[in-house]
Amino acid sequence: MSNPIVLFLCTGNSCRSQMAEAILRARAGDRYDSRSAGTEPKSEIHPLAIRVMAERGIDLAGQRPKGVAAFLGRAPVRHLIIVCGGANDSCPTTFPGVVTREFWPLEDPASAAGPLEEQLVIFREARDEIERRIMDWLHKQSEPAR
Repeated sequence: MSNPIVLFLCTGNSCRSQMAEAILRARAGDRYDSRSAGTEPKSEIHPLAIRVMAERGIDLAGQRPKGVAAFLGRAPVRHLIIVCGGANDSCPTTFPGVVTREFWPLEDPASAAGPLEEQLVIFREARDEIERRIMDWLHKQSEPAR
């Protein structure tokens, strides 16, 4: 039997959801099949997302932005985690097979402006917040049902 699919969804699938997919794979890839998608996917992963993930030893090279249509009704998604307001507003409220649907409203680091060092700080903050939320989520998944 395969591991349950966790789908991280955002609008562009170029930063937050890509980082979340990679972090969950690195932390619990033996228990979950981690995926990501966007409601309006960009053409590539943001280079600063790649850079800040590499700082943690996580390589995003094999990942690419994907549209949500690749999963909607086509893959047995068990857990849907939406990481931006735009995707939360445009995602169908009924997603076939989903057991849990969560909304983690995270600021988009791709909208950061200013000098490179300031942008990197924002990307690192987003990465660290995503990792914290994933670790909290994993902890809740291992708690016995009441």
